Amino acid sequence: MTVELCRDDGCYVANQSLEATWRVGRTVATELESIEASVLWFTEGKGDEDLHVHHFQRWHDGHLAELDLGASHRIQCLLPASPLSYAGTLIRIGWCVRVRMFRKGNRECVAQQPFFMVTHPVR
Repeated sequence: MTVELCRDDGCYVANQSLEATWRVGRTVATELESIEASVLWFTEGKGDEDLHVHHFQRWHDGHLAELDLGASHRIQCLLPASPLSYAGTLIRIGWCVRVRMFRKGNRECVAQQPFFMVTHPVR
């Protein structure tokens, strides 16, 4: 399973669109319970660690049978104004696109691609 950003530099501007693609590969839809694709931000560091989902899509049951799991699928959303990516000494705020595949028998596979959310385009 792979997740690829549509920008080579991995930098996306707040209040603008994020696009990424994901692909499962060699899995048969009948082996799966569901697939989830999300855009989320998280904090790491001193104190409590948080995780907030900004955008979420889920496929299950009949929708899985309609997906071509070997093909690339697109995830797109408008990013919020904040929080921006931040790497301080006490706290870090990170963003990522995450795809989770739930197989029958309570097995889970996760692929994620981090990105930076910034205020201005990086030149």
